[in-house]
Amino acid sequence: MTVRTRVAPSPTGDPHVGTAYMALFSLCHARRHGGQFVLRIEDTDQERSTPESEATIIESLRWLGLDWDEGPDVGGPHAPYRQSERAVVYREHADRLLDDGHAFRCFCTKDELDAMRSEQRARGETARYDGRCARLSAEEVTRRLDAGDAHVVRMKVPEDGVCVVQDGLRGPIEIAWSQVDMQVLLKADGLPTYHLAVVVDDHLMEITHIIRGEEWINSAPKHMLLFEYFGWPMPELIHMPLLRNPDKSKLSKRKNPTSINFYRRMGFVPEALVNYLGMLGWSMPDGEEKFCLTEMIDAFDASRISLGEPVFDVEKLKWLNGRWLREDVSDAVFAERLREWAFNEANLMPVVQLIKERVDVMSEVAPMVAYLFAGVPALNEADLAHKKLEPDDVKRLLQFALWRFEALRLWESEAIQATFRTLAEQLDLPIRDVLAPFFIAVSGSAVSPPLFDSMALLGPDLSRARIRAALDVLGGVSKKQAKKLDKAYAALGRD
Repeated sequence: MTVRTRVAPSPTGDPHVGTAYMALFSLCHARRHGGQFVLRIEDTDQERSTPESEATIIESLRWLGLDWDEGPDVGGPHAPYRQSERAVVYREHADRLLDDGHAFRCFCTKDELDAMRSEQRARGETARYDGRCARLSAEEVTRRLDAGDAHVVRMKVPEDGVCVVQDGLRGPIEIAWSQVDMQVLLKADGLPTYHLAVVVDDHLMEITHIIRGEEWINSAPKHMLLFEYFGWPMPELIHMPLLRNPDKSKLSKRKNPTSINFYRRMGFVPEALVNYLGMLGWSMPDGEEKFCLTEMIDAFDASRISLGEPVFDVEKLKWLNGRWLREDVSDAVFAERLREWAFNEANLMPVVQLIKERVDVMSEVAPMVAYLFAGVPALNEADLAHKKLEPDDVKRLLQFALWRFEALRLWESEAIQATFRTLAEQLDLPIRDVLAPFFIAVSGSAVSPPLFDSMALLGPDLSRARIRAALDVLGGVSKKQAKKLDKAYAALGRD
């Protein structure tokens, strides 16, 4: 058997370190066994998926050196590798399930589903679809189809018994079928849900080992059942422990930078980031903490994956990055890395255009633009004091803007300016009062080159990280505050 693994990111945002984490272990497992590693783009979420996000994910994984044998950019025998281009394949397989009696058409409206689940929760039951449309007669289904009634396709699930999930790290895991919902497989718009698409693609692309996060354990019974319905062999499952924040909560951008591009912009070297991700879930046989990708592949054994809760500690990553710079990078290579990181013509030309009219002598340049080549400014609460707004109002501004910028697709000066101006209008505040704390958060100074252009040059990852850091300086946002702010934010209406 040829070992084939895959990583399947959704192009709906920043390239996540969790994606790199799964890609690394999938790559190592395939390479160690002389197999192939596949990149598949799961872009069936048409509202949130963007070509820009896909391109960034591909470029970020390439930067890390996690190369694939088949994928949307290199092709392969199982193309296409974008799920949005495989809709016909999924509909054919949904029809097959319907014909074989393993799936049914569900005509329930959102209000009906909400009422059903509310009643179940009131009775202390698990909220799940009750199968009512599975009991419709063939004549009733035909009548409703002829009438053009909107519907989805759901899978049938056993009512009783237990599903035993064989996990490569944990052994057998028992999950009662009563806890498994009758999953929607095909949405009303004809596009598949993740659960149908992933099973069909994993089979057709001949994936033998699925390495994914442990949050997917509860979905494994659905996937196993679909493999059974289709009469296909089930790939081996390896559910990796999730990356954690220092407080042991699931790694999230609210508490830790999660974008690969953040670490790239901060000046981490790809070798160190790959090394660190490998350390988090696995260890070399000799216990050495510093190792390259080739060394990890040569020594890789999936049985050595740890089931502990790996904590993503940026300080530990910085220590490891320092070792790579000191021990493996010559002076000449160090200088070249500096040029690649920031001081190349492509990066410097926009900076020159930004500050040329503001300097009289060259020595003024470095102090003026230092923040563009730095990490997160060291601020204190006094730095963010506002002449007109209370601290809670400043926190509200920072949080609202952060939410807007997390949703901003086109990261350029004009779009950033428009976002600020819209927010100022919605909050009925002068634009200068809105911008004041962002000058501090982004540049560390109340006086700097134009804010919008600066944020465009810094990029979305570092800009958002600096705004989050400013929020933390003001005490952060508690769960109670977050709920209140979320309600107020929703009342603002559309961007």
